[in-house]
Amino acid sequence: MEIDGSVVVVTGGQRGLGKALVNAFLDGGAAKVYATARTPQDSADDRVIPARLDVTDPASVTAFAARAADANIVVNNAGAQHRAKLLDIDIDSVRTLFDTNVYGALRMAQSFAPVLSRNGGGTLVNVMSILSWSVGTAAGAAPYGATKAALWSLTNSLRVELAEQHTQVVGVHLGYLQTDMTTTLDIHKLDPATAAETIVSAIAAGASEVLVDEDCRRAKALLGGPPEGLAFRFVDGRISFAGDA
Repeated sequence: MEIDGSVVVVTGGQRGLGKALVNAFLDGGAAKVYATARTPQDSADDRVIPARLDVTDPASVTAFAARAADANIVVNNAGAQHRAKLLDIDIDSVRTLFDTNVYGALRMAQSFAPVLSRNGGGTLVNVMSILSWSVGTAAGAAPYGATKAALWSLTNSLRVELAEQHTQVVGVHLGYLQTDMTTTLDIHKLDPATAAETIVSAIAAGASEVLVDEDCRRAKALLGGPPEGLAFRFVDGRISFAGDA
């Protein structure tokens, strides 16, 4: 996918990885980037279009798709987190996570598929996590991981369904980032700018899947072994998989 001259949508594009992705696309030559948030802030760069969007609200998504009708790259990055053990979390909190992390991404895909088709096929990117595959219960990440596992399945199915209209579907998996969602975790974290550069370069190269860091590559490799091997803990601030023993 050609980044130079592209028109990009990045949901959750005003903080964390989303903001870093906006900058990486601009560095790659994007002509315009819609940076969405529930309460968007103005940008000093006239190539950045702040846009109000709530991915849990179907009307908001539909209206935004009409506004961003020139987009040819759509990045589903907006996400929610709730740390708890599965046996302790209330079901309403689980629904909230799924509404943002899974149903929100699907709403965006449904609304923007016709937009991408009209604009030559384009690219749909879903941002997931090492927790799509692995189990880090010590950090209370299981509910979040369940949503990312569902999004992984959804992404693989969308890749098949959107192939007819020549839309590139990219699944991104990465470990823990240095963002406001991870400030309380005393662990090794990835730099958002470096991760964003890796993601944008992979999109430009036509990748269907991006494993941003070594932890994700190890997790993917462990899928072929016993499921117990996917459990991990932190040792000296770094991920240690049971399957590595």
